[in-house]
Amino acid sequence: MASIFSRIIKGEIPSYKVAENDDFYAFLDINPQARGHVLVVPKLEVDYIFDLPEDLYRAYWDFAKKVAKAIKLTIPCERVGVAVVGLDVPHSHIHLIPISKVEDMNFSKEKVKLTDEEMRKTAESIAEKYRLATEL
Repeated sequence: MASIFSRIIKGEIPSYKVAENDDFYAFLDINPQARGHVLVVPKLEVDYIFDLPEDLYRAYWDFAKKVAKAIKLTIPCERVGVAVVGLDVPHSHIHLIPISKVEDMNFSKEKVKLTDEEMRKTAESIAEKYRLATEL
């Protein structure tokens, strides 16, 4: 059975997409640590990030870097934190989280509640910054 992320990529489950190319898909986490929390996933369904083919693994981080830069241009923060936990969904995913202090990366803290409109506007803003950055 396809992972929830594969179903999101195929459009079977709606998402707040911020970026996509032939190999990767980035979208807002629906249970975010902070506004602008993005998940970056490969379209190839591989459970463990270190099992990805070498060329895809390298391209994955290049794609995530571009998305992180777009987040940083959109959301006021000190940095964009990166986490690869991989225990909750059997499909490799990178968390990109706008942070200003270490505690912002604590996955056990209460999640941020955003309206559909806030999520949509955040996704559109990050997507626009991503498009501008990749067109240069």
